[in-house]
Amino acid sequence: MAVRNKPRLELLVIDPQNSFCHPTEGELYVPGADKDAERLAKLVDKLLYDIADIHVTLDTHHELDVAHPIFWVNSKGEYPAPFTGISKQDVINGVWTPFNSKLACPPYGTLLDRMIDYVTKLEESGRYQLTIWPPHCRIGTPGHNVVKPLREAFRKWELNRYAMVSYVTKGSNIFTEHYSGVQADVPDPEDPTTHLNTELIETLEKADIIVFSGEASSHCVANTIRDIVKDFGEDTLKKCVLLEDAMSPVPGFEQFADEFFQEMKDKGIQITKTTNFSI
Repeated sequence: MAVRNKPRLELLVIDPQNSFCHPTEGELYVPGADKDAERLAKLVDKLLYDIADIHVTLDTHHELDVAHPIFWVNSKGEYPAPFTGISKQDVINGVWTPFNSKLACPPYGTLLDRMIDYVTKLEESGRYQLTIWPPHCRIGTPGHNVVKPLREAFRKWELNRYAMVSYVTKGSNIFTEHYSGVQADVPDPEDPTTHLNTELIETLEKADIIVFSGEASSHCVANTIRDIVKDFGEDTLKKCVLLEDAMSPVPGFEQFADEFFQEMKDKGIQITKTTNFSI
């Protein structure tokens, strides 16, 4: 009797960090994210010897970042409050200007020129308006770390499997948002880390089962998965699974998450819960 080969299961966890997942210390805590992480950690333990590879994206920012308050100032010298939206017209009309609008910024001219170009391209992409967030996932701070239940589950997997979690950092370019784990919202021609991560996409495409989870379903999860599956064929799409109880939306952006789930369902991607998933 032929022995059935075990299907190759690869897990992608998007931004499971304290900034999003810790209910008291997370600067941008997503309600429910702590429980999402606990459920996912239990699944990793359950599938300890079934998961071939674990890929984890890490949102990675400097204090100075285009989506942090310190980057922008109004005519009164005030910084924008978190969750402020900045439109193309806001920048053109001087409602909000970058911290040093005359700073030389080749090949754009000045920093102001670069930011006008940036918000114009954001508008053309149709994804999100520039949004100011509480400073989060800052390099070298506790917020950047993987939340404890998952950190421990990943370590257990590494120790038992003599394997290494593949960590993918994104977001350290201060001139562009980087919701997607595989490319920046506006790629910087001079910075390869903002370009499409074809290596990760091709690695996942070779798996028999691709399981997606992480935070937040309205933003980083939605855009990471959209970018990954964009060019997948029907057979590959059928291998994809979304764990809906291992991801939550940013409050106020629930509609974005609903639209994302419907879009993925329409593509033929499976949507299930951690408690129901098995191979």
